[in-house]
Amino acid sequence: MTDVTKVELIVNEIEQVPESLLEEILDFIRFLKTKAKTEKLETMIASESSLKRDWLRPEEDYAWRDL
Repeated sequence: MTDVTKVELIVNEIEQVPESLLEEILDFIRFLKTKAKTEKLETMIASESSLKRDWLRPEEDYAWRDL
């Protein structure tokens, strides 16, 4: 049995879907992409306040003074 990638599996499934469902599939794919971007942004924002405490310490300024 050959290894089939997830992309190939998805394409194969989409090729078998009735035309009437393709718009809904496209909407769902776009939703998932937006959701992933939102979650990544939320993680970055949540991390910023924790990291800021370290970044704003005098020790950090001293460590990076020559750059």
